[in-house]
Amino acid sequence: RKPGFTLGAGILPFTHADYIGEVRESGLSYLSAIKNATQYRQISDDITLNAYAAYIFGLIDLAFPDGRPVGFWFNQIKQALYLIDSGLDPQIIANVIEVQMLKEYGVEPNWRGCVIDGRADLPLDFSESYGGLLCQNHWDKDPHRLHASPRAIFYLRRFSTLDLNKVERINVKLDTKAELRRILDVIYTDMVGVTPKAKRFLDQMHQWQDRLPDDSE
Repeated sequence: RKPGFTLGAGILPFTHADYIGEVRESGLSYLSAIKNATQYRQISDDITLNAYAAYIFGLIDLAFPDGRPVGFWFNQIKQALYLIDSGLDPQIIANVIEVQMLKEYGVEPNWRGCVIDGRADLPLDFSESYGGLLCQNHWDKDPHRLHASPRAIFYLRRFSTLDLNKVERINVKLDTKAELRRILDVIYTDMVGVTPKAKRFLDQMHQWQDRLPDDSE
């Protein structure tokens, strides 16, 4: 960035603004003005929040090739960044995006109920083979089901339809968060087959945190 560059504030990472310019199919495109620039300062200053935001953008980049409109996802990601920047749990917000974005990769698990009989009044578990949930009556159909806890399944089902604009607070236990991470990692590795670069850093970060001594002991 050159000294005196008047558009500088609007092109910083994690900045939302109204951009005016010309986009050309060939040759150079350019910006002529930037208005209403707002930077997500907490995300910019915190390495953990930064990593989760980068991961969310990575999911978008892999799902939408350059030039393809993101549609609904523009406001959804904008709200996700706002919530993260406001101090809400970044992992859970990223998990919501992960669950809802599965359909953009051509993977749309049935979260409503058992894929065989539709029941949702019995304990449920996730089956990769069946592409969704199995009720307890049909667990024998897939010995390799994910053996998820009822609470993890509850959150995954909730995430699939959650409106981030209505989220005001998040309070999820650490063991449930770890299980959600495990389940979604399996789904994205085995059923989607994509891994944003930021995911590797997040995994390393979790490993570092797991090695820290427990202050409660």
